Amino acid sequence: MPSVGMQISGGHADIEYGVTGSGPALVLVHGTGSHSDAWDRQVEALKGKFTVVTPDLSGSGGTVDHGGPLTLGDLVAEVLAVADHAGLDTFHLAGHSLGGVVALRLAAEHPRRVSSVVSHAGWAFTDQRMTADFRYSLDLLRTDAESGTSLVPQMFPLATLGPRYWAATDEASHDKLVQQIAENAQPGTARQFEVGLTVDLRPLLGRISAPTLVFASAHDRVCGANQQQLLRDGIPGASYAEIDTGHNALAEDPQGFAAVLGSFLAQHAGA
Repeated sequence: MPSVGMQISGGHADIEYGVTGSGPALVLVHGTGSHSDAWDRQVEALKGKFTVVTPDLSGSGGTVDHGGPLTLGDLVAEVLAVADHAGLDTFHLAGHSLGGVVALRLAAEHPRRVSSVVSHAGWAFTDQRMTADFRYSLDLLRTDAESGTSLVPQMFPLATLGPRYWAATDEASHDKLVQQIAENAQPGTARQFEVGLTVDLRPLLGRISAPTLVFASAHDRVCGANQQQLLRDGIPGASYAEIDTGHNALAEDPQGFAAVLGSFLAQHAGA
């Protein structure tokens, strides 16, 4: 996979990214504790119509950096550096969870670069409930690291998957999923949660001029309806869509997610 070297606030970073397909450029930004492979099924659905670029943010995948604290500005700069390195003058942009926050801030600060933007399960600012949630997750990560437990892999499905998953799964299937989450743990998850604690996009939302889709999950226990309403109210002319999943719609309903994303992009592919 290609990579681009750059300076972020704590030192040097080599940002790895994937690129596939042909057509207008589309950059997909993953969320906390994930990496670019989280988009595999959406990439498969969209690569026939778009050149799809999938960066690994600091702390994830093949990206290597200084290992210290990160800022939201660092992650925005990483996505922009990948776009530059891939030769993208303008591009469509979509992000999930923290990736949605990154996408919205990039669209606000670099409006000439972004043809359209989709925020799935993003948020406007980290309120007190989200702060408590993220701090609890950080405590679990520390406990796992110190004692060798697997609390975080057990917690992630509870926090991120919706009623359809729980109605369809059984004990063996769920245990397999928990094991997969444990095996796919990203080394910088705690650093990304720390970034999440700092988010406040409210002063920037009115500066987003690209066509925007606020894409919500109906059963999102992480970034709830209040956060989606703040985004809808704050972004001029924002469209809205909802999917019948928990927070992690990419995994819970990949086909449905790709359909919503593809439909919005089709409306703006000439932008």
